[in-house]
Amino acid sequence: MILQDKRRLRQKRVWRIRKKVSGTAARPRLCVHFSNKHIYAQLIDDDSGSTLVVLTSLNPGMREEGLRANVESAAQMGEVLGKNAIEAGFAKVVFDRNGRRYHGAVKAFADAARKAGLEF
Repeated sequence: MILQDKRRLRQKRVWRIRKKVSGTAARPRLCVHFSNKHIYAQLIDDDSGSTLVVLTSLNPGMREEGLRANVESAAQMGEVLGKNAIEAGFAKVVFDRNGRRYHGAVKAFADAARKAGLEF
């Protein structure tokens, strides 16, 4: 498959998901992005357009652990993000998988966040 087609199809999936998934101040959107090396996750209030909680594998605490974009690291980061979200006062979120299939690292991240106390 041509790389431009893959990008175009993924962007269409992102748009299709975002039509249905929206975050509010009471129930923010948990958006997860996986690059080839790193994981980025954030809680977003779409009504005000603000980011409430951010966690990446590039944060100093996460960088020391040597986290990368794999299943084990995704599970660790999901647990940490769940704890951070609970501390910030967000128990319920809407999960945005950002155009990726719900398996592997995405599923590990979501399961770990649920185990930490977040409710999807």
